[in-house]
Amino acid sequence: MIEVTEIALKQIKTLQEESGDKNSGLRIGVVGGGCSGLSYKLDFQKEPLPDDKVLEKEGVRLFVDPKSSVLINGLVLDYSGGLNGTGFTFKNPNATKSCGCGTSFAV
Repeated sequence: MIEVTEIALKQIKTLQEESGDKNSGLRIGVVGGGCSGLSYKLDFQKEPLPDDKVLEKEGVRLFVDPKSSVLINGLVLDYSGGLNGTGFTFKNPNATKSCGCGTSFAV
């Protein structure tokens, strides 16, 4: 299961509106790369793929492929607009190591 904070939900809805497609879902995935070995990937898609897990919170649909689901189970997706930069942040209880910027991790 993935938790999405209220501020992250608000930002996702803002991005959907700006793209002109309020019905798209947010794909949350894991890809190889980054300084710790694995990186998070966010992207909007119109529909989920056949094997995706689909979560919905306050009208926002999240799509997660089966392989990524194992690596990000329990993830908290947040959004920060602070002085150190703006963007989505990831708190992953499965990560044994992560880089300083927080966008790559190892399990």
